[in-house]
Amino acid sequence: MAGFLDNFRWPECECIDWGERRNAVASIVAGVLFFTGWWIMIDAAVTYPSQQMNHAFHTCGVFSTIAFFMINAVSNGQVRGDTYGEGCLGRTGARLWLFIGFMMMFGSLIASIWILFGGYVVPKKEVAPGLAIFFQNAFIFFSTLIYKFGRTEDLWG
Repeated sequence: MAGFLDNFRWPECECIDWGERRNAVASIVAGVLFFTGWWIMIDAAVTYPSQQMNHAFHTCGVFSTIAFFMINAVSNGQVRGDTYGEGCLGRTGARLWLFIGFMMMFGSLIASIWILFGGYVVPKKEVAPGLAIFFQNAFIFFSTLIYKFGRTEDLWG
């Protein structure tokens, strides 16, 4: 699954060689999504007082951010076992770390949906703070996927 975007082809543009810039483009897109997610949440925290938006709901975004770093700390070569044979757990430890990171990421996304519906939609409150929590976690989730699987590790051919 690590290279599922390798065979994906956009219509070719003669003016730019995207093959050599794939890592840069994926990093920029992931960074913009990550920034946008936190920007939405900070804006909602400033706009809505604590009576309308419980500030304990920020924990979903914090756990998404921790999961972002956990997932991207493990290279695809370490998961496959190509480059990582040393250490106390080896390939199994890398896979376990990645699994825990993905579980934290999915858990944060599901918790943000729960907060949206349980805290704002069902009680008939203003839904904008709940949407901010959801979109923050969704943007961090997609930035994690793009940063993890949109880049290549083969830099020199």
